[in-house]
Amino acid sequence: MTTALYDVPGPRTRQRHRLYGLVSTVLILALLGWILYLLFATGQFTAAKWTPFTYKGIQELLLRGLGNTLKAFALAAVLSLALGGVLATGRLSVHRIVRWLCTLLVEFFRAMPVLVMIFFIYVALKAEPLVALVSGLTLYNGSVLAEVFRSGVHSVDRGQREAAYALGMHKTQVMTQVLVPQAVRAMLPAIISQLVVALKDTSLGYLITYEEFLHAGKLIASNLDYDLPFIPVVMIISPIYIGMCMLLSWLAHWVSRRQRRNPKVEATEVAAPEPGTLLPGGRRPRG
Repeated sequence: MTTALYDVPGPRTRQRHRLYGLVSTVLILALLGWILYLLFATGQFTAAKWTPFTYKGIQELLLRGLGNTLKAFALAAVLSLALGGVLATGRLSVHRIVRWLCTLLVEFFRAMPVLVMIFFIYVALKAEPLVALVSGLTLYNGSVLAEVFRSGVHSVDRGQREAAYALGMHKTQVMTQVLVPQAVRAMLPAIISQLVVALKDTSLGYLITYEEFLHAGKLIASNLDYDLPFIPVVMIISPIYIGMCMLLSWLAHWVSRRQRRNPKVEATEVAAPEPGTLLPGGRRPRG
């Protein structure tokens, strides 16, 4: 038996695949067991290392750091999307000077390391830690999103643009009502991926003393009174970061699924023509 793409595995091949799966499972379980053994052998599950997380002050420190992380991310995400839209519009402009200027800004900020921009704004411009962090993330992620927006608009079939112009629509209407709604579907995965990068890059704030989530964890992990609970801090902070990134991915999947739904058009009942009514072509209705 065959399919359109490949031959259906036979009994021997299926048996071999089951063997590969069993061996892979054993290796993964062995690796996890070895990691757990090392954690227990080095005393990472002792009461001294996990006791601080039962204190209300430590919990408030972590929650405050998480709130600061979400605040920085929310500001950076909104500003990055806005900056990306402006730069993408400039790169799509018919005016050569505007297009060249926006291209220069995009290439410059996209090539600059995020940490360098954050430090420059924090040290040279003497900005507050939150302002420096959000500004650095906005400049970098906004320039990357500008390229995402531009490529998304160009991915729409050229005939859509020409048909819109043929209907008498001006450029703004073509962009906002024809091109962008169709391009969003292609752009959405890349946009969410870049927002995940912005979320993770908020951890750079601890280098400029911004009290975000990683900074709070660093304060706890470096405490000698609790026997330097570095691994317990990682085991608590990492799942939260992973959960936030998965939430963004789920949001992208949900939006994409809603966009793929086509509106159902229900046929309406048409009344029978009155006696003596002429149909198209001069014909009279039957009966």
